[in-house]
Order: sequence, then C-alpha cells, then structure tokens
Amino acid sequence: MSKFLVFAEFQKGTLKRSSQELLQFAAQTGQPVAAIALGSQADAGVQQLAHYGAQEVYLSKNADFDVYNPELFSSVVSDVISQSGAKFVLASASSTAKDLFPRVSARVNAGLVSDGTELLFNNDALTVKKPLYSGKCVATGQFENTNIQIVLMRANQLPVGAADNSKTAQIKEINYTKPDLKTLITNVVKGASEKLDLTEANVIVSGGRGLKEAANFKMLEDLAQVLGATVGASRAVVDAGWVGHSMQVGQTGKTVAPSLYIAVGISGAIQHLAGMSGSKVVVAINNDPNAPIFQKATYGIVGDAFEIVPKLTEEFKKVLAH
Repeated sequence: MSKFLVFAEFQKGTLKRSSQELLQFAAQTGQPVAAIALGSQADAGVQQLAHYGAQEVYLSKNADFDVYNPELFSSVVSDVISQSGAKFVLASASSTAKDLFPRVSARVNAGLVSDGTELLFNNDALTVKKPLYSGKCVATGQFENTNIQIVLMRANQLPVGAADNSKTAQIKEINYTKPDLKTLITNVVKGASEKLDLTEANVIVSGGRGLKEAANFKMLEDLAQVLGATVGASRAVVDAGWVGHSMQVGQTGKTVAPSLYIAVGISGAIQHLAGMSGSKVVVAINNDPNAPIFQKATYGIVGDAFEIVPKLTEEFKKVLAH
C-alpha cells in the first residue's frame, strides 16, 4: 500500500477546511494516511487531524514554525516525507504551500502539480485536473517516472463529511536540527481582520467600482454579516486603495470557489472572472444589463445596488432569523 501525507494548515488552532478536504480524500482511498503539523497552533488542532482521517501525525509544537521560513520549512518537510515513506503528498494551494513545495519537490526529487481543481486516485496513481489560460481550458496531469507525487489543491474543491470524533492518531514528535538559515524573518505585520480567508469561504460578497467609494463597502459588510460571508473586491477598487489586497478576487488576487458568490457593482473583467469561476452559484447585481458578469451569473439583477443590497440584507435577516 502507498501512503498519503497531508500538510496541515490551521487558523486560530482550527484545522482549515482545505486540509479537512485533503485528509478525507486520502482516507477514502483506503491507503495509510499521515499528516504533518507545525507550530504552536498545531498542538490544539492535532486531534482534528485524526477525526478527519490521519492515522499518524508528525508534529512539532516548536515556535520556530509559527512564522514561515522557506529554508526551515523545506528542510523539515523534506525530512518528514523521507521518514514517513509517503508516496503521495497533498497540500492546499495556499500562498505558503505554493512557496514551500517547489523547494521540497526539488529536494526529494518529486513531481508537482499546483492549483488542482479535481483529484482522482486510481491504480495507485493520482490524476489532477487544473485550469489554464484564465480558465479557458482544463489540463489533466498525471505523474510519470517519479516515486513521490505532490499535489496542491485549491480550497473548496473536494467534499467534506462529518468528522469522526472517535478516531485517534499516533503522534510522532519531529526531531530536527535547525539549518544555518540564510533568510531571517525580523518582523511580521499581520492584518487586523479576523474574518475567514477568501479562499476558505463558503459564501463571498464582492464589490467593484459600482460602489462608487470605499465607504459604501459597509453595505456589503452588513450583508456579509447576515449571511456569515466574507467580503471580497475587484482589482479596480483594490488599486484605488478602497480595500486591502487580501480582499482581491481575480487572476492577480485570490482564486475562490465558494458555494455562493454575490458580485455587486462588478462589471466582470476576464481577470476577475478567472478568479471566481469555480463558484457554484453566482448572483450578479449591476445597473448595466450588458455587463460581462451576467454571462457567468446563475442569477442576475439589473438595478441600483444601493437600493437592492439593503433590501436583500433585510430579507435575509427575516428568513435566517427563523
């Protein structure tokens, strides 16, 4: 049997949905499943790894891993891959993983596919589908002549079932020698937002230039609060300085795949459509009936967003209160 190793990521001590997806996928193959968890947050979430399918957990609670350092992480993760004997390594296509795993693949001589949107396991091999050219086509990737296969999957692409709280995992403490680092992190500035990251969000409300000014994003925040959603934005308003880059959805921002994407005052430039094309249901609100966003929308509302959004917020309050 061939082993899976999942690189686990946490937010405030809670296992991210993207890692839950990967663990359950690996467990459903019937192959042995291990996870690697690094940093002080990992200790609080280690049992969650077992509940979602990990049979072994390679763990280090050391604060060295609380801040990402490419040299330290690539050294330790490469050693764990070799120690575990894993053939398949799965991780979310997060900014951390996208920087880390090309380095790891070079160290362990592995094949690597990033930004997967569909993952299949058959005959002891992985097949990965991923979009190319801003989503205009889909490529199917398979591995040849490589003993280790690494796949980075976009979030919200695989189903997540209920966790099995009766399951436990064998904990293996990671012993490592800190390498002589050429890169030193001297300061980390974190954003003040406590909201769920866009890539993990199940519902997103995004705004564009049709909102006219930054202050009007408050209208979207009110709607998002009612829906339990995360607020996003188009590149135009990020470039205008209305909101931070962490909120940008699109080819040069974040690629998202929520169950519901509400686009308010967004015309639908191809770069933005590429970033939200994986959304299951798209609701577009725009006063221009010819806006390109309507070609991708499941439901379209032509009208004034300043009248429509507050009414939607009030109606959702009534419905969700019951």
